[in-house]
Amino acid sequence: MNATEFHATDPFSLWVRPMAEIGQRWMLITGGNRARFNPMTASWGALGVLWERPAAFCFVRPSRYTFELLQSHDVFTLSFFPDSHRSMLQFCGTHSGRDVDKAQACGLTPWETPHGGVAFREAERVLECRRLYFSPLQADDIPAAIQAEFYPRDDVHYLLIGEILHVLERVA
Repeated sequence: MNATEFHATDPFSLWVRPMAEIGQRWMLITGGNRARFNPMTASWGALGVLWERPAAFCFVRPSRYTFELLQSHDVFTLSFFPDSHRSMLQFCGTHSGRDVDKAQACGLTPWETPHGGVAFREAERVLECRRLYFSPLQADDIPAAIQAEFYPRDDVHYLLIGEILHVLERVA
């Protein structure tokens, strides 16, 4: 990472922008490390506080390639991009990292975050997180109408909670 391109911010600051973006804009969840990583597009999630730590809450299906990388590495990133990158986010949400190097296919430039995660130079903002919790949602606790709409094949999401270690913003 080039220090002139991004600056680190206290995790409790700059929350308004990322909180407003989750659910409104797509983001990339990237699991793995510099040697082996994969980004996936996501729009579900939240930011908050858990166990007196700033936290990001994400949802990942076990069928996703990124899932196994999130299981095997403690650090992950959430990357937010300008609207001009919508087609790249669409590509990352419809292609598997098992079959294609998404970063290369989309012209993304990966870089290693301070705690060993992977983010992309083209992002406007990156949340670097350390996994605190990763467990499946309980299908029996999900209302039947939601199960029918979102889980017709019983592929229930896992809840991924990460402590936000850094909020990295692109320097204008």
